[in-house]
Amino acid sequence: MTTTTYDGHAEEKNYLNAKPGIWSWLTTLDHKRIGVMYLISILFAFFLGGMLALLVRTELLTPGKTIVDADTYNQLFTLHGAIMIFLFIIPGIPAAIGNFVLPLMLGAKDVAFPRLNLLSWYLWITGAVFAIVSMVVGAVDTGWTFYTPYSTQTSTQVINMTMGVFILGFSSIFTGLNFVVTIHKLRPAGMTWWRMPLMLWGLYATAIIQVLATPVLGITLLLLVAERALGVGIFDPSLGGDPLLYQHFFWFYSHPAVYIMILPAMGVISELISVHSRKTIFGYHAIALSSVAIAAFSFIVWGHHMFTAMSPMGNMIFSALTFSVSIPSAVKTFNWLATLYRGHIRLNAPMLYALAFIFLFGIGGLTGLFLGALATDIHLHDTYFIVAHFHYVMFGGTVIAFLGGIHHWWPKMFGRMYNENLARIACLLIFLGFNFTFFTQFILGTMGMPRRYYDYIDTFATLHQFSTMGSYIMAVGFFLTAGYLIHSLVAGERAVENPWGAATLEWRTASPPIEHNFHETPDANYPYDYSVNRYNPETGNYDYIGPSRVDDHGHAVGFHGAESTT
Repeated sequence: MTTTTYDGHAEEKNYLNAKPGIWSWLTTLDHKRIGVMYLISILFAFFLGGMLALLVRTELLTPGKTIVDADTYNQLFTLHGAIMIFLFIIPGIPAAIGNFVLPLMLGAKDVAFPRLNLLSWYLWITGAVFAIVSMVVGAVDTGWTFYTPYSTQTSTQVINMTMGVFILGFSSIFTGLNFVVTIHKLRPAGMTWWRMPLMLWGLYATAIIQVLATPVLGITLLLLVAERALGVGIFDPSLGGDPLLYQHFFWFYSHPAVYIMILPAMGVISELISVHSRKTIFGYHAIALSSVAIAAFSFIVWGHHMFTAMSPMGNMIFSALTFSVSIPSAVKTFNWLATLYRGHIRLNAPMLYALAFIFLFGIGGLTGLFLGALATDIHLHDTYFIVAHFHYVMFGGTVIAFLGGIHHWWPKMFGRMYNENLARIACLLIFLGFNFTFFTQFILGTMGMPRRYYDYIDTFATLHQFSTMGSYIMAVGFFLTAGYLIHSLVAGERAVENPWGAATLEWRTASPPIEHNFHETPDANYPYDYSVNRYNPETGNYDYIGPSRVDDHGHAVGFHGAESTT
């Protein structure tokens, strides 16, 4: 079936226009539509969390009261953290981008359990409603970690917020389960484990953590609710409980959750670096196995959040484990840089975000070494150094990769190209604004500025003002990004099937894809052999021409003579 676009071109019916009406979206089983609904939902959460962040930074512009009182400030930074972590960063890449591209990368028609996929989105919406209700009727002021004993004693809406997070946990588990089964059972003929795109390796490792670690958070939050509602002595020392038990439970989930946030981002970066440097990925096996290694290490390093609360022997063990987890991340970074070496680098928006990721995540990782060392962690614990490190990893890592992924797959998702010049400018504003905001906080932390404080001495005023100005620059970059992406939907240039020359399977279907993804299941080729495509100057598309020439050892030879196993 065909339809006519606003510019007079005829195009095949696609997943966006195949079934009209809002009800067709709310009841859809199409992974692409569910991914788009996730995208819209989490971007709303990102906007809400971002506005709260701007209010926090505005309050810290001057010592004393600037715009709100101390109690309101506590609520603002708690809500900012909870919304950003649980409503945006954790589901962001897997649920939105992953939902859209995973079946396409497998050459499949959908995920293994489409109805479970839709249920996951409805659970996300339900959890978000609980969180928003807690904001309206009495915002939580505990910090996003809900630490006891304060969270069992405060009069704010801890139960509403924690029940919202509990429900969001089920959404995360169901998404992870769906991805594991889909990757195991729906790979096409010829796509062995060692021919899967690295994005899928990242999503697979993430899904394992989601399925295994998230139930721990659910149980912990149920115990917290039980203590508040029934007076059961579990965490509150006044009731015979142990607040350190809560910390162990919480971080046993929440440290793996850090990798739920960053592993998909690493998968995105592996795709961007290779595609936009037109070079076969360096060290494919090492990158793939390092994703699995990170997932495994994530379960045994939770104690480094508690160095000031544990015994010397426990501290030494967790410190050693903390340093060891940096090795697989360093392996990835080395291989990304090696891929860039002598590549045909195109400094378009996706590549700029990928380069920004390497720089910012590198700072986040290196500053983590100071926090893994016991002597320096004691000094830096609960200072702004922690705030800066966390944001360099989570924002400089996950959010930057999310933006890079959105720009990379936007033509495939919506069939429109965005304004490349504006995208570069927005990326620069976000990069500069982010560094102005958070690098100064490393300095504040080493000077002794505690985190979460409403007021501060005049000595810290200049750095706080510099940090706040940086947040405003970032905000301009984000609003510019939203502007040109929305504009592209109504007036953007039509996207060709494969504008980047990528070799993964999602680029061998229409842009946007047809409702059932492919007319025929595509043959799986090595995902980083770019000689399977040939640029067509008349259409601007990279046409698929089939497997590349094979050398005497049975290896396909791609760009620069790089070999890729077939």
